[in-house]
Amino acid sequence: MAVTLGASRLGLAALRRLPEASRPLLRPGTVPAGIVHLGLGAFHRAHQAVYTEAAIGAAGGDWGIVGVAPRSTELVKTLAAQDNLFSVTTRAATGGSTRVIGSLAGVRHAASDPAGIVALLADPAIRVVTLTVTEKAYQLDPVTGRLRPDPALAADLAGDGPPGTVPGLLVRGLTARAAADAGPIALVSCDNLPSNGVRLRGLVEQALARSGASERVLGWVAANVTFPGTMVDRIVPASTADTLAVARHALGFADLAAVDAEPYTQWVIEDAFPGGRPAWDRAGAVLTDDAGPWERLKLRGLNGLHSATAYLGALAGRETVADALGIPGLTGALRRLVAEEVAVSFAPPAGVSVVEYGDEVLGRFANPAIRHRTLQVAMDGSQKLPQRILHTIADLRAAGRPARWSALVVAAWARFACGHADDGGALPLVDPLADRIRGALATAGGTPAGVVDALFGLREVFPAELADDDEVRADVTAWLAALHRHGVAATLAAAT
Repeated sequence: MAVTLGASRLGLAALRRLPEASRPLLRPGTVPAGIVHLGLGAFHRAHQAVYTEAAIGAAGGDWGIVGVAPRSTELVKTLAAQDNLFSVTTRAATGGSTRVIGSLAGVRHAASDPAGIVALLADPAIRVVTLTVTEKAYQLDPVTGRLRPDPALAADLAGDGPPGTVPGLLVRGLTARAAADAGPIALVSCDNLPSNGVRLRGLVEQALARSGASERVLGWVAANVTFPGTMVDRIVPASTADTLAVARHALGFADLAAVDAEPYTQWVIEDAFPGGRPAWDRAGAVLTDDAGPWERLKLRGLNGLHSATAYLGALAGRETVADALGIPGLTGALRRLVAEEVAVSFAPPAGVSVVEYGDEVLGRFANPAIRHRTLQVAMDGSQKLPQRILHTIADLRAAGRPARWSALVVAAWARFACGHADDGGALPLVDPLADRIRGALATAGGTPAGVVDALFGLREVFPAELADDDEVRADVTAWLAALHRHGVAATLAAAT
């Protein structure tokens, strides 16, 4: 992102000249590393890094974070040039605030130094590994839960060359850690996946088995590695030139790694850390024995609404999620989705009203200061749709309930995948299954029923029990026909 600096660069030398309210709680280099984080993106920097800094500030501990970028060298170079400092601007409709975060003890690039990352994972000082690598990086089939037949992953697990996938890095790191008997460790998924801890455990166990790991390594992992489940929540849009300009104005220094975020933040963590953990509870995190109900609440009551708003908004030509909520009838449809379907599809955490949670979510989405682009949220739909929408439908149908409003979201995704907005403009299909989706649509004949038949045949997305459900198919086909014929605005107006 090209930006004219017009100010000195953020770094250790700038700390004393920062506004007092913007100074970090920690000075990088003063807290030894105890955490490795895989996935050095904006969400981690605005969420786990913030919680960890607050936890160390409140209770101490050697819990600095070594952030590992799987692919981007640019971000690693940017943060290294800033002495691992970056800022988070909290943006609300009434204003915002910017604070520098100092919890990064170092930054690394996995693709150029995989052996170094493996050595980090085997270091006894590292007792927690967290991950925000997106759904597709787990290499798990969403229907079967099995590792996908990926050539790069197969080469990693066979030991052919340096590891280049997340499962490959974890397997090599744990194997080296077991060989050194380097102490217990927790692997913590912070991605939006149902039962993310269980899934990460399954990934590691399958990958170890495929790698031919010895019985000693398998036994050591079983005895020394835990996989706490989590639920993470904060809206963090992609950084823009405006993000950097706001940070520069607030700090008086240029920060090329600045991020924006909404005021709301939440982290629910299963408390299973054999090597210890930061005092995240002192920073506002919820420690629990079971994150499952919180995960389902977030995936269905927030992420599901986010995807619904993104697809319908993009079809209607709305650039941001907040803009999309201005479509007449959309808020009403989303409220009915929550009240009539999401709220009755699962048991929420004790004392939580799903309907009230949904209303709070819609209020957060309406924040005009958070310009979360509909096309960004719409990316990777084949990976997101199952846990955000299809699991709701499956649970409703198993209970004999209709899933009409959830079917609207599936239809909006299908219409989006066809590639054209209501005004005829092109829509990008950015998805790991893009070729499979396009190939299926090429056989659809252009009719709503044909599109549904083609897409429901993708077993990577739609399990057989949903694909063969005549009521679900009929609902999706009817919504898709209406969207195709009338567009989003008219369809919602007629429905609500």
